[in-house]
Amino acid sequence: MGASPMPGATAEPNPSSPPIASGTLIYDGDCGFCTATARWAQRRLSDNYRVVPSQQVDLEILGLSQEDVVRSAWWIDPDGTRWDEHHSIAKALGAMKAPWPALGRMLTLGPISPLARWTYRLVADNRYRIRRPGSRPTCNR
Repeated sequence: MGASPMPGATAEPNPSSPPIASGTLIYDGDCGFCTATARWAQRRLSDNYRVVPSQQVDLEILGLSQEDVVRSAWWIDPDGTRWDEHHSIAKALGAMKAPWPALGRMLTLGPISPLARWTYRLVADNRYRIRRPGSRPTCNR
């Protein structure tokens, strides 16, 4: 992606994270905002990709902890490489049809990447306050 991953993201394949059949977006299924956003992503990804709530994944096999998935969404590449925070969103956008891949690439560019990370953290830390049509009013925290 050109940008180096932020803390928590893995730039190299993780040997403790086995290869998976397709790119996978893992999100907090207890969060209404996260669930609504994941459904939006799933509608735009082909059947070659998976969108799965963290509550339905064997986190240990993927080399993730409960703390990891509460803190951030994760994108797992087929080779086991893990991406968190805004990098997970960039990878998911990159797997969609145009125009979304261009936006995904922009999120990881030099001066934009720190702003994208800050924005991701702001939203993630306050997601229980964000209401989306059709989502649950709060996260179970």
